[in-house]
Amino acid sequence: TKQNYAYMSQHIGDVSNWETLDALERNVEHFLKLFRVELEAVVGDLHPEYLSSRWAQQFATRLGIPYLAVQHHAAHAASLMGEQPSVNVDPILACCFDGTGYGSDGAIWGGEFMLSSPLELERIAHLKYFPLPGGDSSIKRPYRIALALLKSLGLDWDPRLPSVAACPADERGILSRQIERNLNCAATSSMGRLFDAVASLLGIRQCVSYEAQAAMELEAASSPFIADVDPKAYSFDVETSESATTQIGCAGLLQSICSDVISGLDHRVIGAQFHHAVGYMILEVSERARRKMGLNQIGLTGGVFQNALLMQLAEQYLREAGFEVLTHSVVPPNDGGLALGQALIARHRIARGRD
Repeated sequence: TKQNYAYMSQHIGDVSNWETLDALERNVEHFLKLFRVELEAVVGDLHPEYLSSRWAQQFATRLGIPYLAVQHHAAHAASLMGEQPSVNVDPILACCFDGTGYGSDGAIWGGEFMLSSPLELERIAHLKYFPLPGGDSSIKRPYRIALALLKSLGLDWDPRLPSVAACPADERGILSRQIERNLNCAATSSMGRLFDAVASLLGIRQCVSYEAQAAMELEAASSPFIADVDPKAYSFDVETSESATTQIGCAGLLQSICSDVISGLDHRVIGAQFHHAVGYMILEVSERARRKMGLNQIGLTGGVFQNALLMQLAEQYLREAGFEVLTHSVVPPNDGGLALGQALIARHRIARGRD
């Protein structure tokens, strides 16, 4: 950033190897020379193990300037707010749904509702944690996510479910013990992983070769049926407690989905009803926030909102209820827009430190 401008780079890619990291470094040097920026600080993701975060810390040390770490979903919310000049003062409720983001409690976040203003970002609701056995290895095999969800919710591994059938018997035994003993199981609230699990339960995709493949195929299968199903066939369990953070459960939702799969209901119908359920859950949490805090601006951000079907439903339900809905139009909702949010939060922190 320089003065009132933010300069976004071209797509660099997933910084998980040294070749991509080298491309990132070369682009940083190019931008500094091109725009003649005098750096005050360097910003990175809160995750301590990301190559990009490590490089950013080293870069800041080399320049002798501060390094600031920003939580992933706070950055998503800030990137959306940065596009909206009308919300520079009033807080919004930012619905941040994606696959993976390191949380301030060390868990993997991804199904978050953030109370967001330029200076304060607070998580007020999230999908209930469920285990992700083996971390990234489960992401590549959605049937593992589905079985972990069922196990954690006390639901049976019925052999008629495609997820169970896709998992070899010996792997099921190991997976069961791993979840029971909480061995190498990361806690996650990821909406992206829930979409993967549902795609697996419906028999749409059991193994993926690229990010969000299962969720994208679930969206494609569901779209033609979205207008012809019962939009309230499924629902999430949004807790009614007055605690600081509302938790959103999916036990009843998954039990209904499993029952419909076993009974032979068309998987495309089930997928469409699941999309409706997510849209109505967003509405329910938003209405609670409006009653409690007077919020009327709802932002939709994070990679899950690249799902055009979900975006359409969420916008429709929110607007019909009288909400002002904020969406991305300048930077993408996924991690391609994350740097803008990181930079904006850093600028506010630096400015506050001077006051």
